Amino acid sequence: MFKGQRSKALNVRRKDRRKIVKTVLQTVILAILAVLLTSALLAIHDYEEPDRSEWTNRDGFVAVSYFGVGRKGTSELIASSKLKEQLRALYHRGYVTISQEDVLAFYNEGKPLPEKALFLTFEDGRNDSALFVEPMLEAYNFKATMMTYANKMGSKEGKFLQPKDLLKMTRKGFWELGSNGYRLTYINIVDEKGDYLGVRNHNEFPEQRTAQYYTHYLMDFIRDANGVPVEDRSGMEARISGDYELMESIYTKAFGYVPRTYMIMHANTLYNGMNPLVEAANDKKIREMFQLHFNREGDALNTAESSPFDLSRVQPAAYWETNHLLMQLRHDTGEQLPFETGDKERAAKWELARGAAEFEEDRIALTSPPGGSGLLTLRGSDHWDNLEIELEPNGHFSGEQSVYLRYDENGASYVRMVLRKGEFIVEQKAPGDEPERLASLPFEAAADGRNRAELHAVLDKGKLSVMLDDKAVMEEFAIDERIGPGAIALGAEADWREVRWNEYDQRDTIYDAVFRRIEVREAAASERDGEGKQLFSNRLTGLQKAGRTIAQAYHGAVDWAIETF
Repeated sequence: MFKGQRSKALNVRRKDRRKIVKTVLQTVILAILAVLLTSALLAIHDYEEPDRSEWTNRDGFVAVSYFGVGRKGTSELIASSKLKEQLRALYHRGYVTISQEDVLAFYNEGKPLPEKALFLTFEDGRNDSALFVEPMLEAYNFKATMMTYANKMGSKEGKFLQPKDLLKMTRKGFWELGSNGYRLTYINIVDEKGDYLGVRNHNEFPEQRTAQYYTHYLMDFIRDANGVPVEDRSGMEARISGDYELMESIYTKAFGYVPRTYMIMHANTLYNGMNPLVEAANDKKIREMFQLHFNREGDALNTAESSPFDLSRVQPAAYWETNHLLMQLRHDTGEQLPFETGDKERAAKWELARGAAEFEEDRIALTSPPGGSGLLTLRGSDHWDNLEIELEPNGHFSGEQSVYLRYDENGASYVRMVLRKGEFIVEQKAPGDEPERLASLPFEAAADGRNRAELHAVLDKGKLSVMLDDKAVMEEFAIDERIGPGAIALGAEADWREVRWNEYDQRDTIYDAVFRRIEVREAAASERDGEGKQLFSNRLTGLQKAGRTIAQAYHGAVDWAIETF
């Protein structure tokens, strides 16, 4: 046999062996996936009631309420993976969910609660929330309340749970039912141009985020463009009572009863300085129909002194990191809950000065303390003089993501690049001086609300060059000579320029800056020298990337199966 023919035959046999190995591996993977899918899709046990005889807490509980859950997450729906991280963090910190009956017994009979009591809710009665959340409730033996709008009972909109679905959900004990009201409708709308839009249903009001003012259907008299009521007191009372009566009729027909728990829309308005006549009309019907009312939002804690008709909850936004929720709970309760660190080996390369930081693969999430700034410095970088840095900021537009070069340990001097709502800024601060803006350009957030960009900066021999998304922001700008050696640092801070659309709306004072794929190199002496020596990188290697791709494919398959079946 000629050498070439022998090699060809060997190659055929090798290919056959590879096919066999590949087939076996695929079969094993599919079998494992089938088992995991089955466990994810089928509820295999009922809710296990806690031993209430061991409960001793007479101080209060926290309430956490999510708007909705999606497979990947949107500007409004939290990603199922992120929700799982948050619920897992609460579980491992000792939180035990409580039922509506537990809350009523706490207030009406003085009965105790678990040491770390959690009242968990999901709003809007969405199908996707139920599909993704139920396996998590089973995993941690958590109980939750699904809130609904009464006018969605019988709706042909596929995204809303219907009475038969809701009743089925309650059978295993993981779910209870509650109400957000009859409808999600807004009144007295003034858009960003100052034009009066009147009354709009939620799906008719895409301008909601940019409107100058609006309020919920039950929160005021209906007014004209000049703010003058177009209905008298009796008309207002009949309109508001009508919504509650419709709610009562629909729920009674659908379930045989009206859910005991209510969350009025919009939060923080009732019992908080609103029109007293409108307040009285709502208060009367609420007390007639419900036993618990979560009226407030922004503070998670409810104490023994709270009224069961004026309870509060915190609503994590879709972009909140796990440490954001933990930071909020620490602030509200005073408990020193431990933060999530993630990859400890990656975390060891950084020094946390303020806030909390979580490290996961090539991603760093830095969470600021309430009303303050988070700061994270790269160990050993304080003597790197001439350098080049590339990274991808990825935080929400509601705060400031900062990258510092030559950061003095006391913050007396630095060069800072800031990405925040609507703009990118480069500034410098010399010792004893106020920060000086060097350059800026407009920046638009992505559709999901994230300020996602590619940032590239070179600081070489005192001259700064910056590019954002391959656009030159500044080139070889001579920074102030008084700015001496300093570290590379990352910063996070809530944006205080954010204007509230309603005087009762609570602004979030905690912010999560997110930084991905950070690489630092020595500045190359010239273009001919190519890239300089690598000083730091948290980017994934080829094998790590492959592992992440496989994991993402598996989770995608599970999520697809849950959505499909």
